[in-house]
Amino acid sequence: MIYSMTAFARQQRDDTWGSLVWEIRSVNHRYLETSVRLPENFRGLEPALRDLLRGKLSRGKAECQLRFQASAHHQSAIRINREQVEHLAKAAARIQSMAPSVTPLSTADVLRWPGVLDDSEDQLEAISQAALALFEAALEELTQTRQREGNELARLIEARLVTIAQIVTEVRQLLPGILTRQRQLIVDRLAEIKTELDPARLEQEVALLAQKCDVDEELDRLDAHITEVRRVLKVPGQVGRRLDFLMQELNREANTLSSKSVVAETTRNAVELKVLIEQMREQIQNIE
Repeated sequence: MIYSMTAFARQQRDDTWGSLVWEIRSVNHRYLETSVRLPENFRGLEPALRDLLRGKLSRGKAECQLRFQASAHHQSAIRINREQVEHLAKAAARIQSMAPSVTPLSTADVLRWPGVLDDSEDQLEAISQAALALFEAALEELTQTRQREGNELARLIEARLVTIAQIVTEVRQLLPGILTRQRQLIVDRLAEIKTELDPARLEQEVALLAQKCDVDEELDRLDAHITEVRRVLKVPGQVGRRLDFLMQELNREANTLSSKSVVAETTRNAVELKVLIEQMREQIQNIE
């Protein structure tokens, strides 16, 4: 099963205590890198959230954000930490005396300050558990999206593999005719300069030319790499790095095919191969 590293998920829950919203974004990355942004009162959830991420994702950069909006009823039940507010007010007054141009703290600024609002411990625990369950739902949505994107990437790669296989077959069919035309070209050039060449020497030259432009081995390896890419696309787990390596091997054979080319048809086919391989490589950068 192929998974893309690029996806987005959003889950929301509304209750009597307010509203929770999770957003998770993931993009391609060489390793797994996670970032979790939480309101102050939910900081204790971070270890569990990271464990859940590691259980579902193997590679990619995942950014997770939780937003919590308390309901009016919940806000009325919130207690204000008087001591914290007094410390904050004293600190703000000292800053104001040292830098009069600094904008004073507003009531909203004070309420947003960590530790100013004291929720009921039992209610906070219930909201935290709801946030954790909602995160699991968002992570499941993200995983499903990554899978759908991965299936689409696999389809695009397979379409290019089909074209590459067709080009390999075409080059195989061209090779006998290429050698025949090159032999005739040597004979025609000798006739133009009215020079006779010993038949044995002619065959020797043709044999050297055949050896130079022999790409059977490269075509065989291209076929083998195509088969291996198709196999890897069906393997569960992380396959992105393996596919990236296979793209390098495919490109190596395409370059060798180009360097051995003696006619325009083979050169054109080699160029087309490299274009298709690069297109696949770009898609594979998003595969986990």
